[in-house]
Amino acid sequence: MTDLSLILDAIGQLDDAEIDLADAALQLARRAAPEGDLHEARAHLSLMARAAAALASDLDILDLPGCAAMLSRLLAEEFGYRGDSETYDDLDNANLIRVIERRRGLPVALGIIWLHAARATGWEAFGINFPGHFLVGLGAGNHQVVLDVFDGGRIMSIEDLRKILRRVHGKRVALRREMLAPMTNRDILLRLHGNIRSRQELRGQSHAALITLRDMLRIAPEEPHLWLEAAVLHQQHDEIAATLDCFDRFLALVPEGAAAERVRGEARELRGRMN
Repeated sequence: MTDLSLILDAIGQLDDAEIDLADAALQLARRAAPEGDLHEARAHLSLMARAAAALASDLDILDLPGCAAMLSRLLAEEFGYRGDSETYDDLDNANLIRVIERRRGLPVALGIIWLHAARATGWEAFGINFPGHFLVGLGAGNHQVVLDVFDGGRIMSIEDLRKILRRVHGKRVALRREMLAPMTNRDILLRLHGNIRSRQELRGQSHAALITLRDMLRIAPEEPHLWLEAAVLHQQHDEIAATLDCFDRFLALVPEGAAAERVRGEARELRGRMN
């Protein structure tokens, strides 16, 4: 897997706009599915993109409900993609190679498929890090629709969004416009892989979770909180040198403040135990 690590490192050096979201997700999927057919998955995404672009030529971009309906017919009906509510926590639901093979997955994995198809048409499409449920936005500014791709691309009303919020936070949290802000490509990939990591940790697979986290750091080396989380996992495995390296990487990104002082103190203590 040396070549995979190098590929992920290269993704980590790209500007966000340069990241091919679907292909980066396929690369991340190779870790857990080394026997998966990467070439077949790429061919499928290419076929889907060409089909979406051909269908979009007959649509008015200002007719966002019509555009959303086209994507739903193509992806949910013709290609058969759906949310996996039966085995929701299956790790395959966050592995894009497996999602393409099985035609089902988590909201964020399906979202990457929908974004790939929508962007192939030239439409503006983006992921939404909505509390408790990944969504897809289509359009720009005040002229946009929000889609639940886990539910076949259903257009979400304001009341639908409020229902999700109430389910996650109760009645104490109000719907705010910033909750619908576009995500970066890198953040979508981190949310995708974060689903895998959280499930590995719940299953007591701490070593696997650490490998997943290291891949997240390869594609997002400028995320300080990930370095701290990696330090905690390395420390649980008594990997002191690796823990200190994570502390150093965090301090290079966040040299000042309360968190930096706390990390310096923990690093001094660990180095003292090594002497």
